[in-house]
Amino acid sequence: MPHQGVLMPGREPVLRVMPMPADMNGNGDIFGGWVMAQCDIAAAIPAMRLARGRIATVAVNSFLFKQPISVGDIVSFYADVVKVGRTSITVDVQVYAERNPTNPVVVKVTEAQFTYVAISDDGSKRAVPALTG
Repeated sequence: MPHQGVLMPGREPVLRVMPMPADMNGNGDIFGGWVMAQCDIAAAIPAMRLARGRIATVAVNSFLFKQPISVGDIVSFYADVVKVGRTSITVDVQVYAERNPTNPVVVKVTEAQFTYVAISDDGSKRAVPALTG
């Protein structure tokens, strides 16, 4: 059966990227800071959509590295809004790496949770628009 590239049935990742040699740490794995930055980008996408504008990261509530990521892995980031406050949005991120293109294996490599605050053009907090529908 050919690999379809969908790691979570019925879901599309908000971000998919392949790390390069410049993203490696001294041990030859992908640097944790690179993974954290990509998770922040992935989590910000649904938060920005929900906030309908600017947001700022106010907290990394949790971050767990489960397995290392390697150069050439196809890394997929899934992000879900889990809580909406008056000005804040909390997002969970699940990260999977697809390895070995000749015989693909998918492993969960990272999970994290971020909290963002909706901000105005001047940087002050603002209310998250009410959900409709």
